[in-house]
Amino acid sequence: MLKLFMAALCLLITGGASLAQEAAPAAKPTPADGHTIHVTAPHLIDGRVRGPFHHYCKVVTPDPFIECLLYKTEDPNAKLIGIEYIVAKTLTRDEKVVPPAIWKRVWHDHETEIATGNVKVLDLPPDKAKEVADTVAKTDGIIFSLWPEGAKLPTGRVSMGQMVGHAMPPGSSK
Repeated sequence: MLKLFMAALCLLITGGASLAQEAAPAAKPTPADGHTIHVTAPHLIDGRVRGPFHHYCKVVTPDPFIECLLYKTEDPNAKLIGIEYIVAKTLTRDEKVVPPAIWKRVWHDHETEIATGNVKVLDLPPDKAKEVADTVAKTDGIIFSLWPEGAKLPTGRVSMGQMVGHAMPPGSSK
């Protein structure tokens, strides 16, 4: 009798759970949705080559403005360690928006970076990966590194990352 009761209870709970799931409203979209473009690239951070980092990116606006969440691995529980903004050169090369000295210190040219062969577009067929690379080649990037190498936790210090091979001007901070 107890086995029959437990089986009925299990069926009731399981059936009730599936009914509750069916009745639940669709999840509301969030800003975190859509980071589905997967790219890897190494970065120069604090004078050292690190990575390659896994970039999960989404197009925010078509001009393009793209934001990428950076992780050390592609593990589902990997910690967010940086952010890269990818912005159309028509905006970043406007001296009224980004003065040349600032651009040289913290921005990098994606056409140059892609040409190094260090950037890999993953999880897409070759024609779509080329389409992504061609779009991104018309942009510049700025990298914010949030998690110092080897630290158990973020320290609150943000480093500006750069593409590997970017020439820093004399006297600029890393």
